Amino acid sequence: MAGRINDDDVKAVRDAVPIDAVVSDYLQLRNAGGGNLKGLCPFHDEKSPSFQISPSKGLFYCFGCQEGGDTVDFVMKIDHLSFAETIERLASQAGITLRYEEGGYTPGRQQGERTRLVEANKAAAQFYAEQLDGPEAEIGRKFLAERGFDQAAAQHFGVGYSPAGWDHLIRFLRGRGFTDKELILSGLAQDGRRGPIDRFRGRLMWPIRDITGEVVGFGARKLRDDDNGPKYLNTPETPLYKKSHVLYGIDLAKKDIAKTSQAVVVEGYTDVMACHLAGVTTAIATCGTAFGGDHIKILRRLLMDNSGAEVVFTFDGDAAGQKAALRAFEDDQKFAAETYIAITPGGMDPCELRLAEGDVAVKSLVESRTQLFEFAIRQIIARHNLDTAVGRAAALEEAAPVVAGIKNSSIQHESAVHLAGLLGIMDTQFVVRRVGQLARWARERGRGGDQRGGDARGGDPRGRGAEGRGGQRHQRSGSAPHQDAPAPPRGPALNLRSPAHRVERELLKLALQRPELVSPAFDAYGMDEFTAPPYAAVRSVIESAGGVGSADTDYLARVRDAAPDDTVRALVTELAVEPLRTPSRREADEAYAGEQLVRVRLAAVNHRITEIQGTFQRLGQHADPAHLAAVQNELWVLQQYGRSLRDRGATAL
Repeated sequence: MAGRINDDDVKAVRDAVPIDAVVSDYLQLRNAGGGNLKGLCPFHDEKSPSFQISPSKGLFYCFGCQEGGDTVDFVMKIDHLSFAETIERLASQAGITLRYEEGGYTPGRQQGERTRLVEANKAAAQFYAEQLDGPEAEIGRKFLAERGFDQAAAQHFGVGYSPAGWDHLIRFLRGRGFTDKELILSGLAQDGRRGPIDRFRGRLMWPIRDITGEVVGFGARKLRDDDNGPKYLNTPETPLYKKSHVLYGIDLAKKDIAKTSQAVVVEGYTDVMACHLAGVTTAIATCGTAFGGDHIKILRRLLMDNSGAEVVFTFDGDAAGQKAALRAFEDDQKFAAETYIAITPGGMDPCELRLAEGDVAVKSLVESRTQLFEFAIRQIIARHNLDTAVGRAAALEEAAPVVAGIKNSSIQHESAVHLAGLLGIMDTQFVVRRVGQLARWARERGRGGDQRGGDARGGDPRGRGAEGRGGQRHQRSGSAPHQDAPAPPRGPALNLRSPAHRVERELLKLALQRPELVSPAFDAYGMDEFTAPPYAAVRSVIESAGGVGSADTDYLARVRDAAPDDTVRALVTELAVEPLRTPSRREADEAYAGEQLVRVRLAAVNHRITEIQGTFQRLGQHADPAHLAAVQNELWVLQQYGRSLRDRGATAL
């Protein structure tokens, strides 16, 4: 069983890896104001960004689906890792050597399974790359040279060679401390009659990396006629490698995809290489499977659902290429980006085009793209006999929904007019009306079926986040959880964003985000001054963590660790990331903080005054005089204090 990672090392890892650097490996981030960054949430589908990170606090929160946490929580959630595996990965990136509390460091025994598989694939990629220089790999080098790739290109893409023997890689990795079980689980080896054998033998090897750059699998090209296997052989499905979740070249292309708002989808590894070397550095490819929904999600996070973004599909002009293009069009509505198609001339793929006509031809191919919906319409029309009224009507009924699905309304109208011309229908307005009718029906169906839970602006009204959905408590350092904090109610939904609770929310945000502005006054506020039980719970854990007066670099981590459960911890995260409601988005200052302190205190004073006035009425004139005098005195003191707060503001606190 893996040893517990030293708490000091866990803290060192958390401090060493900026959350924005980690998150930007998965999605494009833009300025959200107030020092925060925003992007499309990777944990649920959305059309406008409700996912925010606070680099200064090391936290993220989605106001749409309520997922939130720190850097470690983000990596655990997005890559489905254990706590230990996440710390090991981040430590490796930061160059930190971890200590384990149950004895010394023993890689095979103590590292998490996923970390071991990543290390095995990384070592295999290095092994294959080194083999490409050997005499046996001459056939592989010749294959690359015939396609216009020199040694520098092979090194840039990490291309390698797998020796033709049965166990070259296995013996190499055993020498590195990997077990046969790990090699089979990683897909690098397979069971043979006398034990494990190399899965890839005598082939050209392309390492397949995930969006963070980690090697998760391989694509292998057959080189010899006596190889009875398929032309391309990929890593099987493993804990690391899911072919529907990876895009070859995404690690190299992601920055330029985000920068240029364009992605070019090609069909093979050599096509990606050719495009990148020709200057089309946004090219990516699927790995042995059709382009699908999970691939779309990867690109959407990089393109930020910018309506001006482009996804360009390149396909051969043959029947198979046309079929693939139409299949891609079926997913067009899943993009906010405009989708295009670039048909390679003469049935050549981008690799062949570069070899035949040079880099300029590859760039021109992408520049000469046409919109995918137009290609789809022409393909539909070609299947019908337009010389007959029946054929024209059938073509209209099949093509009209395609035009109705065009996202841009002005282009939709122009395309409807163009469709009438292509079909030879003289009554243009009839076609326009038919397309408009179909578009309205589609919008109405969309509104009826798009009931996603969670308000992108507000979040869960009870403050329940992803951390409260049964997730385990991870290894954490810091103070012990406070067990006496008030629990959120289980009755009717509480609107924490109502005007009645908005000021309490703002004060708690200040206490978490800018504790120096509300210190020391905030620490004197009682739990009863926060009328919403979830907010009282947050006030309690702030106290358990030492209060705002003790705020230092570990303050937020202590507050989150002090939460009695994941629900309260999620609300702490939400409040720590949510932007302050300062006028005109100006920087929060002592005057703004003082105003929130006064408003919360004044609300509590007014509430107590109302209670005492009720008590006074119930006592009546025949009550004990001493008791009446005490009640009157408390009422007078509170009324004077309330007047002082209204007149003098924060100086009266």
